[in-house]
Amino acid sequence: MPSDGLPRLIRAAPKPRRPWPEPPLKPMSVYYKAVLLDKDAIRRAIKRIAHEIVERNGGVDDLVIVGIRRRGVPLAKRIADTIAQMEECNVPIGALDITLYRDDFQNVLKHPQVGKTEIKEDITNRVVVLVDDVLFTGRTIRAALDELIDFGRPKKIQLAVLVDRGHRELPIKADYVGKNVPTSENEMVEVHLEEIDGDDEVLLAEKAS
Repeated sequence: MPSDGLPRLIRAAPKPRRPWPEPPLKPMSVYYKAVLLDKDAIRRAIKRIAHEIVERNGGVDDLVIVGIRRRGVPLAKRIADTIAQMEECNVPIGALDITLYRDDFQNVLKHPQVGKTEIKEDITNRVVVLVDDVLFTGRTIRAALDELIDFGRPKKIQLAVLVDRGHRELPIKADYVGKNVPTSENEMVEVHLEEIDGDDEVLLAEKAS
């Protein structure tokens, strides 16, 4: 009791304010609209691309095939194997991981998973065929070109893709295309390959509104 005999109201110390928890991120829902390529169609597209590569370059001399991780790598191997069967000779293959060469590396990739780049052949004065699954804005290919030049100065660099879906942001065009697919920006093209996904198919999907 205070000296003046009057009671005093004792206030509890205010509790520190806790920020509201961020709402959990909702998984992006998509629905699948069509099968663009099934297993047989993918096989035929790869075979056609292999024939076009040999024809355009007058054979396989000085040819090196380099896949962009992830799904560009098994596609590159399939193309190289098809050419080997046709021409009865092995074609060198390599793999590029372009993570550190992306122009959005600092802004978009918070926890980048950097893969391994494997190019054992000297690519100077060679014909290099870059292989990817889907050609979209062109920024992946730009990053791949930047990295490739760090390994040498090729005589030519050509581009092979399984699907070209348009919407380019850079002046990049594929030399060999399995299938051209006009798409809206709200749509997505998903490539599934047996080596990674357990099955071969290319699907057209759309983000649910």
